[in-house]
Amino acid sequence: MKLFRQKEKNPLDRSAALSCKPMKFEQVNEERLESGCIILSFPVVMRPWFVKVVRRLGGPEESARIRQLQLDELGTAVWDLLDGKRTVRHVISKFAKAYQLHPREAEVSVTQFLRDLGKRGIIGLK
Repeated sequence: MKLFRQKEKNPLDRSAALSCKPMKFEQVNEERLESGCIILSFPVVMRPWFVKVVRRLGGPEESARIRQLQLDELGTAVWDLLDGKRTVRHVISKFAKAYQLHPREAEVSVTQFLRDLGKRGIIGLK
């Protein structure tokens, strides 16, 4: 008998993941720099126990903070392709053509970038 059961994750297979449509969250603000790169500003909500610890240490009582992320040229190119209508597969093919990359190399780069944005709560997949 197991005392501690791990939650079973239901990961998408590769083809299903590439068929998803990434979309930007409305809470994310973008600022385009003169260089063409983008700075994303997004709220990060702290866990309640962490807010209590910060309060006890005399820190600010905010439960949400604004974080910023500056994208480079390649990140900006992918960000501009995210409109909620294109699939991940379509974004990868456009990115590969624009930067003359092998499709597999573009797939690895774009999917890792989208995964990082998803972990930060900047985008979602539908």
